[in-house]
Amino acid sequence: MKTNWDYTQLADAYLERPDYAPDALKQLFNIAGLKPGDKVCDLGAGVAHLTIPLAKYGCIVDAVEPNDAMRANGKKRTAYLPDVTWYEGTGEASGRPGGEYDFVTFGSSFNVCDRPKALKETHRLLKPGKYFTCLWNHRNLDDPIQKKIESIIKSYIPDYDYGSRREDQTEVISESGLFETPQKIEGEILWPQKITDTIEAWRSHATMHRQAGDKFATIVEKIAEYLESLNVDEIEIPYTTRAWIARRKD
Repeated sequence: MKTNWDYTQLADAYLERPDYAPDALKQLFNIAGLKPGDKVCDLGAGVAHLTIPLAKYGCIVDAVEPNDAMRANGKKRTAYLPDVTWYEGTGEASGRPGGEYDFVTFGSSFNVCDRPKALKETHRLLKPGKYFTCLWNHRNLDDPIQKKIESIIKSYIPDYDYGSRREDQTEVISESGLFETPQKIEGEILWPQKITDTIEAWRSHATMHRQAGDKFATIVEKIAEYLESLNVDEIEIPYTTRAWIARRKD
């Protein structure tokens, strides 16, 4: 139960990625009618960026992650949360029982799935009338620092493409016929990060890694040189958490 992309070398760098905007999560949890004790399946749970707030909300979370190294980091981060259980599986084939979940989530993972197949699996997992969500953190590319980083990337990858992680997910969800029309939710978060941690986070950028090939290390080095030239210990990175949430059709 593995994905087409191997995240093993990126697993530690993923620890430096930002949290999701609390306001966006609050809206999602409210729409889903989530309450303490509800059972959630977090698909593509990674290193637990979404698993943790779900568990802190009081949910019982089955965290499903195909990559061994990512799952190991997730287990370490959630060791203090007794209601989190980790499993190997994918968004298309979770291995979890059908009809048992009050909420199914994809935190920055829906884009690496075969989305139509993942939606079928999500429909199978959910109880009647319950919700699923997919969400990502998107950097604000109009921010001067982020704009410079984009120019560095595109100097090596002129046709650089963020792919489906920055697409509107409404169409693919609606076309499945399995869910009601999704709602789009957004929330802003300003993420303070040490320069050293920012550089490490870029080493986890799987979308760039896939497109850069053997240029990846060079691009990260050029980004590091630029960030170090700012002569500051820390920067604030503006993110927008963008989410789509939809109710299961019965």
